[in-house]
Amino acid sequence: MPTSVPRGAPFLLLPPLLMLSAVLAVPVDRAAPHQEDNQATETPDTGLYYHRYLQEVINVLETDGHFREKLQAANAEDIKSGKLSQELDFVSHNVRTKLDELKRQEVSRLRMLLKAKMDAKQEPTDLQVDHMNLLKQFEHLDPQNQHTFEARDLELLIQTATRDLAQYDAAHHEEFKRYEMLKEHERRRYLESLGEEQRKEAERKLQEQQRRHREHPKVNVPGSQAQLKEVWEELDGLDPNRFNPKTFFILHDINSDGVLDEQELEALFTKELEKVYDPKNEEDDMREMEEERLRMREHVMKNVDTNQDRLVTLEEFLASTQRKEFGETAEGWKTVEMYPAYTEEELKRFEEELAAREAELNARAQRLSQETEALGRSQDRLEAQKRELQQAVLQMEQRKQQQQEQSAPPSQPDGQLQFRADTGDAPVPAPAGDQKDVPASEKKVPEQPPVLPQLDSQHL
Repeated sequence: MPTSVPRGAPFLLLPPLLMLSAVLAVPVDRAAPHQEDNQATETPDTGLYYHRYLQEVINVLETDGHFREKLQAANAEDIKSGKLSQELDFVSHNVRTKLDELKRQEVSRLRMLLKAKMDAKQEPTDLQVDHMNLLKQFEHLDPQNQHTFEARDLELLIQTATRDLAQYDAAHHEEFKRYEMLKEHERRRYLESLGEEQRKEAERKLQEQQRRHREHPKVNVPGSQAQLKEVWEELDGLDPNRFNPKTFFILHDINSDGVLDEQELEALFTKELEKVYDPKNEEDDMREMEEERLRMREHVMKNVDTNQDRLVTLEEFLASTQRKEFGETAEGWKTVEMYPAYTEEELKRFEEELAAREAELNARAQRLSQETEALGRSQDRLEAQKRELQQAVLQMEQRKQQQQEQSAPPSQPDGQLQFRADTGDAPVPAPAGDQKDVPASEKKVPEQPPVLPQLDSQHL
């Protein structure tokens, strides 16, 4: 039977989406209009690559009274199936205009992401890019219509976010496993690089760190009576003998929306985590602490969130406190180091993957080095050609200047130019004082023009 959406949850597009109260923490009709701005808080990041688009769409839809009313009357199945999306046709024109603009901005952002991806792969971008087909890989919007926000867009956004958020925890665990394997791989390589005595000392130090890390107070099982009572006493400052589950729920429903979302639940585990992890201690890995927090939250959701909508209602919470397991937690919580994150076989495959990737990077680095050397040689040749051209230009300028100097009229001792009269073929007499006696045999006689024979008029 479909579960109904809690009326106190703000825009519960996220029982399927974020299970929406985690994204929207603004209670319905809880504050006067002039107080809403003061109560607005920054919502947590979902980790989705389209988180901002999702958040902005939700914020805009929240402003439409008709859609908000239909949402409060809807159930989770109506939202998941897309039935609620059809109500988009009845929202105000102003809201539709804002949604259209949000979609155009998102399409533009995705195009930039695609271009950056192609640039990073050094793929040719001078060809015509088929953005239509490329946008099909993004499933949170309808790529066939890139200009207006329609019911299909809202349906795709809900379905995609529901699926992606369901896979988010699994992806986080896988990322943590790879982190642990990389840490172990680097530790082993470091030990192999040491001498025997140094290696023994490093191993002894590691064992001592592990011993100190394991020496911590008992960690209560998340969601158990002991754990909740500890929060009630030490954080809330209340009498543990007067513990009341309903009052506890109301106290820790921070945004008063009638449910405990994932962030509100994780806040309850801080006291338990502080027993094990201290950022001041080198033996305590803060990355492991976040994995521990996720494990605790998953444990509570598995045992308390009966409809698996990623939200804990008051009814679900009270029901969990009536179970037998609620009070029987004598053994305490087993922390993450008690459960190896990987097997030796997985570590072996991971190291083979690292080796292959390292070889690929080395080959690429070698190719880049060769290309750099080739570019350097080309640069040297270009510089040599540039110098030769500069030298050739300089020589041409010098020859041009010499020719100009030779063709310029001589100047007198006082700096005035001396001009020569145009005498045709007649010799120019030397200046008085510069004349010398020249032998008669060396004197040149002006040539006489040839005498043409006279012709008789009869010959004409």
